Amino acid sequence: MEEKKFVVEPGSTPAPAPYRIVIDAQGPYLVYGAPPLRQYFLTPDRDGEIWSFRPGKSYSTEKEPTALCRCGRSKNKPYCDGSHLEAYWDPSLQASEEPLLNGAEITEGPEVSLADNRTFCAFARFCDAKGQVWNLVEQEGEEAAQLTLREADHCPAGRLLAWDNPLQPHEPHFEPSLGLLEDPQRHCSGPLWVRGGIPVQRPDGFTYEIRNRVTLCRCGQSSNKPFCDGTHAVLRFQDQLPRNTATIEGEW
Repeated sequence: MEEKKFVVEPGSTPAPAPYRIVIDAQGPYLVYGAPPLRQYFLTPDRDGEIWSFRPGKSYSTEKEPTALCRCGRSKNKPYCDGSHLEAYWDPSLQASEEPLLNGAEITEGPEVSLADNRTFCAFARFCDAKGQVWNLVEQEGEEAAQLTLREADHCPAGRLLAWDNPLQPHEPHFEPSLGLLEDPQRHCSGPLWVRGGIPVQRPDGFTYEIRNRVTLCRCGQSSNKPFCDGTHAVLRFQDQLPRNTATIEGEW
């Protein structure tokens, strides 16, 4: 039998089997391999600029598969409760089959380079800190270079990729895992953060480019489904999950 070949983004490593996400044609994300699932809060620094992820409550993915809500209507989020069957929403998948870098704008700076594909913006805003990454990449000096790398690495959607080596992008290491992004600053809940090269597969069997960082729509209203396009921020989407971060330890 011929082995399936997948497109893998430069700098990314595919997660081992059995990790994968299969999109139900009319409903949820079906998660295989039991990757850890946890809330992550977009957290500002003292200047009010989004700077880090703070971990929150964990949720089980032991059920095989675990069905996670995609329509935004479940009353049992993050899990699917069948609400998609009666909800008025468009479950169709509009995202291109092309690799992310094919549609990216490249900025070559004196120290590092930056690729930016705005189609995949999840409105996390790490790119805005310290004068914005698009300005930082054009500046000389080690400090600007390190800030460019940091801000690109923290883009949960992988919209931004930075190079300090001409052969491949600079990428943080992630074990296969999932995050439920929460945005207290904008009073909304964000996308499903897929990390560590977990494949995302359409109902027809097509597997999107495997990437180290991907954000999948949870509000059901993205125009680039299955990927997030930031619409949740406009809608002030709420997943109604606990937001108490008082006992949370650690950040990235």
